[in-house]
Amino acid sequence: MEFQPKILALVCTYCTYTAADMAGSARMQYPATVRIVKYLCTGRIDLIHILKAFEAGADAVMVSGCEAGSCHFLEGNLRARERVEYAQKLLAEVGLGGRLEMFEVAASDAPKWVAAVKEMTQRVEALGPSPLRRGRHLHPEVVEQLENMVQS
Repeated sequence: MEFQPKILALVCTYCTYTAADMAGSARMQYPATVRIVKYLCTGRIDLIHILKAFEAGADAVMVSGCEAGSCHFLEGNLRARERVEYAQKLLAEVGLGGRLEMFEVAASDAPKWVAAVKEMTQRVEALGPSPLRRGRHLHPEVVEQLENMVQS
């Protein structure tokens, strides 16, 4: 059976979700590898949401919000970027580097959403399934590191 990536997209309502909706309405073709979770603003996304997505079996996580300087909640996307960069460092330490990325997609830029989904899908296909997927075993030290990250 061929590997089908499971990518979770944590997106803002006002920009990225609108672009994704527009892409669907325009029948733009892109891989069906992404499941969307809509937030009022990406500034509401917490580190625990990202880590729990991986724990639940996601092969990758996309965080996507308004373009820099155009957040409907002023600085939400900037706070999200800081959290994503911190999470990327943590994930790299435990061998999950490259599986988390932040994108900025304007509400009117459906083609940019399609390109982001294609980019993440190709990246995950190259990386292969997440070692955290159910049925796979991680080294106990990695499990302990992840548990410590979630608790701190």
